[in-house]
Formats: sequence, structure tokens, C-alpha cells
Amino acid sequence: MTRTFTTIAGIFGLFGVAIGAFGAHALKSTFTPDRQAIYETGVQYHLIHTLAILAVAILAGNLGDIKSLRNAGWFFTAGILLFSGSLYALAITGIKILGAITPIGGLCFMVGWSGLIAAARAKSPDM
Repeated sequence: MTRTFTTIAGIFGLFGVAIGAFGAHALKSTFTPDRQAIYETGVQYHLIHTLAILAVAILAGNLGDIKSLRNAGWFFTAGILLFSGSLYALAITGIKILGAITPIGGLCFMVGWSGLIAAARAKSPDM
């Protein structure tokens, strides 16, 4: 589990920086201010939750293979794909219906954070 989520975090980190730079340089002149803000929100949540996936990997190395921790990593992964991915697509295409996917990704993020809490409670009765 540690290797899996470290790899995922590395891939998402690499692409998060590349996507952010692409938006800031190659796409900036094509975006309206609203679309630029949407794109930047996608990058922000992408990179924050990449760090959350890395935290899952580190915690897995310390706490072991806990189901709620593993689920947290997968929900953070799904959240990046759905939340940030839909915002990138919305900003680039302007197709507003893509915004309907974004809350599903947000829900994935919340479930991921809940899984992290559950993992901490499962292994740390003193908390």
C-alpha cells in the first residue's frame, strides 16, 4: 500500500505541476477571468490532495494496512480525477454541464478525509 500510494502521489504531483504551469502560461491568454479561477481551483485541490495521498502512504508505513486508510487513498485519488478533472475540462471547454461532476469529486475528498480520521482512531485509542 505504501508503494502504491507513493507512486500515485508522485504521478499526481508531477501532473499537477505540469497542468498548473500549462494553465498559467499556454492557456492564460485564452481564459476569461472566471475560467482562470475555475482552472486554478482545480490545480489547488489537485495538489493539496496529492499531499493527502502522500500522507496516506507515509501513514501506511507507520500504521500498517488499515482498510479505512487504504480507502482514504483511493477516495482522494478519485476526488482528484473527478473534482479537479471536471474543473479543468469546464475551464478549457466552457461546457457547463461538466460542473455537475465536481460535487461528486468533492464528496470523494470528504470521504477520504473521513477515512483518514477512522484510520487514526482505529490505531490510536488515546486520541
